[in-house]
Amino acid sequence: MLPWVVYIFISIQLLFVAYIDFKTQKISNIWMLVNSIFFIVLCLLFPNLYIVNFQAFIIPFAFLFVGFALFLMNIMGGGDSKYLSSLYLLVPLKFQEATFIYLLYATILVGSILLLVNILKNFDTIVLHLKMRDITGIKKIFGKKFTYAPVIFIAWMWFGWQNYKFLTF
Repeated sequence: MLPWVVYIFISIQLLFVAYIDFKTQKISNIWMLVNSIFFIVLCLLFPNLYIVNFQAFIIPFAFLFVGFALFLMNIMGGGDSKYLSSLYLLVPLKFQEATFIYLLYATILVGSILLLVNILKNFDTIVLHLKMRDITGIKKIFGKKFTYAPVIFIAWMWFGWQNYKFLTF
């Protein structure tokens, strides 16, 4: 079971972070510190739910390392991967896989919508670059990053909506 207070805290935090990320395209490192401190508090308040062991850190560390690789390839922002890594500390181990699946679905959904909008918005330019066989021009059209915190927020809301029966007081 996931305590309502944790779900609501994460929801409110994600709303703030998503708004800030959308406006500034930056996620402060302070959120990583806040989540780390909150993780320690949760371990003390809910010792049966938040167990400090190797398994609890697999997904957070995976997000950190994969996110760093994506950052080096200029695909994902560094703040996004650090924030996602620290956020997963707040998700109990038994819900980490499910929230990851919802994050994957939300990423595919939002990414597909943005891709379609980008194609429709730049259709004439894309056709022109294809006729000229100008791959660099096409890369410039599709090579833009989008803010990821709103996607995380959508995934978290989706998870809560589909799994409300696991939320407890």
